[in-house]
This record gives sequence, structure tokens and C-alpha cells, in this order.
Amino acid sequence: MRALAALVVLLVAGCSAATAPRPAVLRAELVSPTDVVLRWAGRDPGAAGHVLEFATEPRGPYTILAFLPAEESGYTHPDLIPETTFHYRLRPYYGRASAEVDVTVDGGEQASSGDLRATVTGPDSVAFTWTGRGADGSLLENRPAGRTGFRVVALVDPGVGTFDLVTLPEERQATYRVRAFRYGPPSNVVRLTTGGQ
Repeated sequence: MRALAALVVLLVAGCSAATAPRPAVLRAELVSPTDVVLRWAGRDPGAAGHVLEFATEPRGPYTILAFLPAEESGYTHPDLIPETTFHYRLRPYYGRASAEVDVTVDGGEQASSGDLRATVTGPDSVAFTWTGRGADGSLLENRPAGRTGFRVVALVDPGVGTFDLVTLPEERQATYRVRAFRYGPPSNVVRLTTGGQ
């Protein structure tokens, strides 16, 4: 009877346990001798976005190509080294964004919103500070005036709560936020070798 009770408890616990999201399925296509198009299907609805990485050795080290919005499902890696093997993987990242802060480099000297503080420090530079920390670091994101959607402009190491940004011309008036984040499990790794020139 005890064995039956234990079995029932295990079955109920197994049925109620949350299933982990499945990693995206990544595919790659060589569309010219030196251009690769990457596409993926499936995503974790709780993810803030994806980080796409590549390596030239099977075990890495991997280099970040781009941080992409969660709804993005493709990327072109252009102008690659001929006759070289590339390995690609995609990982979701998770974390909530801070409140937004509007910055005009030509305008006011300081802006803050909740935990994020921005101080204009020069004709094209802004110093950011915050206290939230993510397991894998923080992402500084911006949305320049006239654009929709935020993009990652800086990856900050874990335990660091400051970043000095030299703005691009279109970032002189922009909205910023910071996201403490952690990586999720990687997708499958795809491998392609570029052609000759």
C-alpha cells in the first residue's frame, strides 16, 4: 500500500511539474560563397530576446553576433572569410528591463528613472549607473528618437553597475533602459563552411 501511495504522489508531482521551454531550432544556409542566412523556429514566450553567437572551432570560444528581439527569427552574417568553417548557436536571454530614462545629449545634464541614472558627461557621451545585477550581466538598451523598439547597445559584466556610452549621432536623443539578465539553454549548433571567392 505504501508503494502504491508513493507511486501516486510521484505521478501527481510529475504531471504538475512545469516543463522547461525547448530551445529554438536553428538552421543555416550559405546564400553566396561568403554570406550565411540563419533562421530559427520556436521560442520561449518568457524570453526577453535572443543572443546569436558564432565560433570557428566546434567547442568555441563563441563570439556574440547580435542581441535580437524575441520576435526576430532570422539574421544574415555577411562577408565571411572564404573557405572557413563557422559554428552557430542561439540562446534566449531573460530579465526584466528597468524603467526608461530619456536622454538628450545637447539638453539636460541628468535624468533618472527608478534605479537607472544617466548623466551627460560630454558633447557626445553619457554615464549610466544602476544597482540591479543579473547572473550573466546587464544589457544597456536604447530606442533613438523616431525609432520603434529597443536594441542592445552594451553588454556589461556581472557585478558592474556603470557604463560610459559614447553616443552615435542618432543616439543624441534617445530613451534608455537597463536589463539585468541571464542566458537560457542554447539551440542546436549548425555548421557551415564558406566557399572560395
